[in-house]
Amino acid sequence: MAKILEGKVALVTGGSRGIGAATASQLAAQGATVVLSYASSEARAAEVVAAIEASGGKALAVKADQANASAVKTLIADVVRRFGKLDILVNNAAVFETGTVAETTDTSGFDRQLQINYEAVVTAIREASRVMESGGRIISISSALALRSTWPGLADYSATKRAIEGYSKGVARDLGPKGITVNVIGAGSTNTEMNPDDSPFAEAQAAATALGRFGRPEEIAAAVTFIASPAASFITGAVIPVDGGYSA
Repeated sequence: MAKILEGKVALVTGGSRGIGAATASQLAAQGATVVLSYASSEARAAEVVAAIEASGGKALAVKADQANASAVKTLIADVVRRFGKLDILVNNAAVFETGTVAETTDTSGFDRQLQINYEAVVTAIREASRVMESGGRIISISSALALRSTWPGLADYSATKRAIEGYSKGVARDLGPKGITVNVIGAGSTNTEMNPDDSPFAEAQAAATALGRFGRPEEIAAAVTFIASPAASFITGAVIPVDGGYSA
């Protein structure tokens, strides 16, 4: 049986763990050659690559600091140099910091979230759009918190995620004539190292969903893989909630 992404080249930023690692694995399982970037977790990235290769897939880990625009540009160029093209871009790398308006007298946390969660995504999309051909897929991982900040202290993070949703809708219009789709996955609370399902805040998060539980990285990755596939060729400019009914 043919794999739906056979012959495609994909880049997953922040692919060494969590949603990124699950996405890299699922794209590779469907035949894509996957490049996954990481900022510091070289050993973890190598483990993801090894697991993909052990399953018969093709993967490569590349170090790139998403807070550095030049590094993001170099990353895209390196993928094209190595593999001759880029078909699928998954903007997954992100950071999460909390703090109420009264608490955030130091804006360094917001600045870093803005750099990684928004500016790096914009840079990656711009660079990818210059090298992608018709049929290309640009997919960014947002958050259910972009829709509503359920608890205090989330304003800065929510703002960065909401920004990329608006940007992606505009870019979908720009790139539609080239046959490139641009979509966003609005991920709900997902059991990762960043937000484990046994944290002091987990019970409240699970209760806020219709399903009453956290998501698994593989469930978010499944949505990404579908949007990356030929079956999703008429979906663009969409923000697709994969949040267990948090937004219901």
